[in-house]
Amino acid sequence: MKLASDSSSSRRQTKVMVMSTLLLATLRPAARTAAAFSFSSRSIASTIVRPTTSSLYLQQRSILAPSQLVASRSTTAGYTNNNSRLFSTTEEDVSAQVTSTEEQIATKGNQIRTLKDEGISKEDLAPHIAELLALKAKLADLTGEAPAAAAPKKEKKKNPPQKKKGPAPKKDESEMSINELRESRLAKVAAMRDVGAEPYAYVYDPNRTASQLAKEYDGKLEPGEEDDTNEFTTLGDGAEIAVAGRIMARRVFGKLAFYTLQDETGTIQLQFDKKRLGERDADSFKNLKAWTDSGDIIGAKGTIRRTDKGELTLYAKEWTMLTKSALPLPDKYHGLTDISKRYRNRHLDLIVNPSVRETFYKRAKITSSLRRQLDDKGFLEIETPVLHTQPGGAEAKPFETYHNSMDMELTLRIATELHLKRLIIGGFPRVYELGRIFRNEGISTRHNPEFTSVELYQAYADYDDMMDLTEELICGMASEVCDSMTIPYGEHTISLERPWRRVTMHDVVKDEIPDFDFDLNDPSTLDAAKAAASAAGVPDVHKCTSVGYVLNACFEELCEPKLIQPTYVIDYPLEVSPLSKPHRSKEGIVERFELFATGREMANSFSELTDPVDQRERFEAQAEKKAAGDEEACDVDEEFLSALEQGMPPTGGLGIGIDRLVMLLTNSPSIRDVIAFPLLKPDA
Repeated sequence: MKLASDSSSSRRQTKVMVMSTLLLATLRPAARTAAAFSFSSRSIASTIVRPTTSSLYLQQRSILAPSQLVASRSTTAGYTNNNSRLFSTTEEDVSAQVTSTEEQIATKGNQIRTLKDEGISKEDLAPHIAELLALKAKLADLTGEAPAAAAPKKEKKKNPPQKKKGPAPKKDESEMSINELRESRLAKVAAMRDVGAEPYAYVYDPNRTASQLAKEYDGKLEPGEEDDTNEFTTLGDGAEIAVAGRIMARRVFGKLAFYTLQDETGTIQLQFDKKRLGERDADSFKNLKAWTDSGDIIGAKGTIRRTDKGELTLYAKEWTMLTKSALPLPDKYHGLTDISKRYRNRHLDLIVNPSVRETFYKRAKITSSLRRQLDDKGFLEIETPVLHTQPGGAEAKPFETYHNSMDMELTLRIATELHLKRLIIGGFPRVYELGRIFRNEGISTRHNPEFTSVELYQAYADYDDMMDLTEELICGMASEVCDSMTIPYGEHTISLERPWRRVTMHDVVKDEIPDFDFDLNDPSTLDAAKAAASAAGVPDVHKCTSVGYVLNACFEELCEPKLIQPTYVIDYPLEVSPLSKPHRSKEGIVERFELFATGREMANSFSELTDPVDQRERFEAQAEKKAAGDEEACDVDEEFLSALEQGMPPTGGLGIGIDRLVMLLTNSPSIRDVIAFPLLKPDA
């Protein structure tokens, strides 16, 4: 029996050795080495006495037919039955899979960080960690790189021996907090400086932008074709295309990497190849992978090619770190969606939202067009003071401040009107100022306490001339940033085609209240006017002290929101227009217009009051209102009255709200969308 047992044991040993040889043949080289070491380091006898996972696996395989073993080996080696490689896809297919998996990893990592911040228990967090590790394993399989090994679970011991702690396992970025990410990136800064590389460059000379390349290569190059001679640029043969911008996305696998680079004009893809970069710097590709992150600003030089899928790509020969970003960009899918955060972090809003950059690009073109048009018409832009000894030029509550060395109470300007009129008196026939105005009032989608306006004054003109000028200026600005004079705004379509509608305030109110036909100069009709307004739903009319105030209240409540298309509302009551000249033929009315569109005021204009006696009487009426508690009324401005007594020529004046105009021309719903850094309450 002993001999029989020995013979049986010998056969089992032989069988295990044969099957282990077959298994080793099916493994990758690295796995074969590890497996061979495993088998050579333990005796065959011990394998038989205490079967390991490998030996059980071999026994299970031993029941397969030879043909099945061959098929299994082919599959394990990474080949299909017809000997075609499983990874014989194009680089774009691999890139797409890698990109999708990386995005899933980033999303899951952000979710895990949020759950940790919310205090989730380890037990509840475990399934999320497992899902993240599975995604990382999938990514490693796609890229051909070994995944980070999960730490093995250790059985708890009552009195474990103390061991020297080794270095903490390296975290993936998707698992890091913001502080950890910052420390990781600053560590890369230190690593660059340790080898003499500067992470914050002094200068770089890009010779092409993304939009320039897109235009030059529009319709050029077939998929897979490279322009290695700069045939389609003006750089000339031998010159290299150089671009610079911010890394918005990076996809690295094996010896190939694709980056998305964003500059001020758009995005372009960069392709990095280890062999190609190595022709100039053997460590270039290694450093690219080790040092760069999304959000970094880099420069790259190379040639233009189209990928197999036809995407225009800079095929890089070298790259340069220009600015190492210490903080990551917002997550692609869960980033800046909160409106308040967008306004507070406008720099990030501009980076990740191209439409926001486009809005402010258009704003710059709008103001540039306005200045150019006025300059061409002979207007001079002259700056006037921001600090005033007393507010004037509008009915608004000012911001108050104090000048220490002069021991003076001052206010921030609520208008530029009075100083510009003094320039007209001084002999400049056409003046304007485009600048900031400050009014200590409420905040809404239409109002901001700090806003931009242009005020202009033209000698020997009246409000009819100003209406023509307004149309010309606004249509000129629209032509700079819009495709046509018909533009969208919210749910409306706005036509800027000239001429624009003109209607008196009295007539537009009668459209809403047909029996509102009261004499502005007859105080006895005040009660009847109030009753008609109250019946139409106009609030607070009992506070109105004249028919003119009632008329204005009816207009603001019932008519203004309905003026969607550009409309001039003309001929206002004298009571609400203290700086406007009396109408030349209508008593109690002044020559004033306001331009409305999309239900809001866009511009305001007068035939300017030039009679110093009449102006003093209106200032004194305003001062009485202020003394009675009206915070928006103005005082008597003796300096302006003194200048006016020197004589001011007939003058037309115009003010345009730039922020609201930009809202219209860029289809922006809120004034904060067109102000780069709107005033906000402190973030709690």
